[in-house]
Amino acid sequence: MTTEPLATQVLTACRARRWRIATAESCSGGLITAALTDIAGSSDVVDRGFVTYSNLAKMQMLGVLPETLSQHGAVSEDVAREMALGALARADANVAVAVTGIAGPGGSEFKPEGRVCFGLATTDGCVTETVDFGALGRAEVRAATVARALTLILRAAS
Repeated sequence: MTTEPLATQVLTACRARRWRIATAESCSGGLITAALTDIAGSSDVVDRGFVTYSNLAKMQMLGVLPETLSQHGAVSEDVAREMALGALARADANVAVAVTGIAGPGGSEFKPEGRVCFGLATTDGCVTETVDFGALGRAEVRAATVARALTLILRAAS
């Protein structure tokens, strides 16, 4: 699944608003930023990407609170919110998207494989959502995560 057309639309919409983008990625491991920066000329829109795979990285790089992690777990909308807001505060950006989830294999009864929590922060606030993509396999969950994150940015910028 190629995200190039979607990434191009995101860049065009953000350019029109003079927005810059930051990402905060856990389960996607930098793939959202890569999808955007695969497009030539994206440097005028993409500010930076934080790959915060570990809980320690989430706390150190994005300011996620230890209490949030211990109370809700890394795969939660609460953590996605703090990741997105932390990225926005630490970047020269107008919009930040955050993802944290279980790409697989594995998961549990309460947090199944394929569950991804998203946060989208702008100066107007932050919205979160959880999507259960299902046990599609690691690569497919990560690809679906990238597409969903780009769609969220596009909606905010349009």
